Amino acid sequence: MTLNHAVPDNDRPPPVRAVFSAVTWKEIAYLVSNLPVAIVGFVYAVVMVSTAGGLAVTAVGIPLLACGLYLSRQLGRLDRARARGLLGVRVDEPTPIPGPKRSGGFFPWLWTSIKDPVGWRTVLYQLIRLPWGVLTFTVALTGLFVLWPVLPYLVRLLANADRAMVRGLLSPSDDLERRIAELESDRGVVVDTAAADLRRIERDLHDGAQARLVALAMGLGLAKEKLLEDPEGAAAMVDEAHGEVKLALQELRDLARGIHPAVLTDRGLDAALSSVAARCVVPVKVAVDLQGDPAGSGAEAGSGARPAEAIEGIAYFVVSELLQNVSKHAGPGARGATAEVWRAGARLMIRVSDDGRGGASPSGGSGLAGLAERLGAVDGVLVVDSPEGAGTVVTAELPWRDRG
Repeated sequence: MTLNHAVPDNDRPPPVRAVFSAVTWKEIAYLVSNLPVAIVGFVYAVVMVSTAGGLAVTAVGIPLLACGLYLSRQLGRLDRARARGLLGVRVDEPTPIPGPKRSGGFFPWLWTSIKDPVGWRTVLYQLIRLPWGVLTFTVALTGLFVLWPVLPYLVRLLANADRAMVRGLLSPSDDLERRIAELESDRGVVVDTAAADLRRIERDLHDGAQARLVALAMGLGLAKEKLLEDPEGAAAMVDEAHGEVKLALQELRDLARGIHPAVLTDRGLDAALSSVAARCVVPVKVAVDLQGDPAGSGAEAGSGARPAEAIEGIAYFVVSELLQNVSKHAGPGARGATAEVWRAGARLMIRVSDDGRGGASPSGGSGLAGLAERLGAVDGVLVVDSPEGAGTVVTAELPWRDRG
């Protein structure tokens, strides 16, 4: 008779688990592959530097050095991809060097390529990798047979050193280079926005005021011809032309208001936003507070404080667009909205809220994506909080720059 005794939980052996995790095996693969990769990079760096240095006294050496540094950048790209795949290191790609056309000619491009810090740091990376690759290859390969119990700790230590080298030598030059890339992108947004505004103005002039003025000129010409033959008819045509003039003037005022209204220039944001709010389909409460001592700036704002013309114009445009969105998308259930503008230290804050149906999104075609791009071009931020059925709150932030 066989008796089966239950084994207490405390006496059960632990479940069988893999000795090394997948991350550890990737790190081992990276360390073992360091040697062949380092040999290729070291040979290339030595041959490139020595050849270009030896030919530097000739007309061939300098262009050869520029091409060599460009190829070093490509080796750095491969090393970043290997580190990303095996070590999980995410390093931004450096900004590419503009071609001769964008650099202003061959010689400016050549000079920029020669002093490229990314290329030179990649060369340094390839040179110091050979002794390091020998060390990591030896430790990783030997540890698989001799140092098995402590190998995960050694592998993690060496892999962390590799991660530090990749981040230190293969990353973009510094925050300045990343900032330059952001500014280049913002410059493109500004150019595209300006071009779109010019096309809109041209279209509005052509389809509105220009067509009305052409009709007015034709009407006055006919009235001139009838002046002697039919004075009463001519007077009626002049009266009609007078009405057309009033409509053309109103269209031109509306167009000018969309570009930069006179009330904004003369009286500031408070009066200009009040004028915009009066045209909204729902009641809008406007609150503008630019007074007070800006924290940390040491400047007195005073009652007449106004931001720089460009910042003031963007703030007006943002509030105007957001209130137009309220008119179009808030829905029939919206009972009111608020538009608040205030200064917080070195920033100009804007908040437009309504109690409509919500659901607004920068990707929903409501113009919010364009606003976010325009604000980003001047280091501004746009935040949208719009749950379905609970209204919309849009907060914008702009840098404060003193007028003049």
